Amino acid sequence: MTLSALEEQEAIATPELSARARFLRRFRRQYPALVALGFLVLVTLAAVAAPLLATHDPLEQNLSGVLQQPGGAHVLGTDELGRDVYSRALYAGRISLLAAAQAVGVAVALGVVPGLVAGYAGRRVDAVIMRITDALMSFPPLILAIAFVGVLGPSLTNAMFVIGVIFAPRFVRLVRGTVLAIREETFIEASRSIGTRTRTVIARHVVPNALSPLVVQVSLAAAMAMLAEASLSFLGLGVQPPDASWGSMIERGFRYTAAAPWLTVFPGLLIALTVLAFNLLGDGLRDSLGREVRRGS
Repeated sequence: MTLSALEEQEAIATPELSARARFLRRFRRQYPALVALGFLVLVTLAAVAAPLLATHDPLEQNLSGVLQQPGGAHVLGTDELGRDVYSRALYAGRISLLAAAQAVGVAVALGVVPGLVAGYAGRRVDAVIMRITDALMSFPPLILAIAFVGVLGPSLTNAMFVIGVIFAPRFVRLVRGTVLAIREETFIEASRSIGTRTRTVIARHVVPNALSPLVVQVSLAAAMAMLAEASLSFLGLGVQPPDASWGSMIERGFRYTAAAPWLTVFPGLLIALTVLAFNLLGDGLRDSLGREVRRGS
């Protein structure tokens, strides 16, 4: 018996362990994704430990020390009110990461179930859900977000709720396409033929096999949500003073670009690197994950 045949038998005998082992083996070879994951963990830990890492109170003003260049007591300089940029960036990371998590959470909550129903039920239900999805996707995302935030009022919660609603159609289409492919598999037909209830088929077979592309989409959506939050905060429709996100820090620093470029460079660099890390992690997950669960279904 060849080695590949032995691996095949082991994969069938222990599907969950084998799927996990195959994923870890593939993911360990995704060096950019590993670096991206490490960077995201580092950024998250820094945001959580902001009270311990901050050298100054992020809200403390010192009008005698405005727009100080990086160095000395202020590693990244001070802003137009004399506040320490380094400390504000640490606390702003909390808000930026939380905003991305809120938007993705809303998108998943609103998009996954309709996608499952549309993909598995098909016919008229599928047609109705997809026409609504197409209608939502026909609007320019940023214009729609500005309009909704203008009605609901400028705040981080409102902005991220709107961004989540805008991203939800992407999850609907992704889950629907995945479920359409899964429901034609032989193990789904076999499960139906022995009288398994629809609810059980979806919970035990369809959902586990649809998780892989969903995990990848969550990572990519987090990157888009962070950019969207930065855009809305730059327009004054996101987090409100005295709190700050990386996007709002850029908005305030943009007025002093010539005199104090560090006010926009540092938060802009943090946004760029974090978004890049999310995208690299998503690419690595996409290349490493597969619908391995189907073997054990």
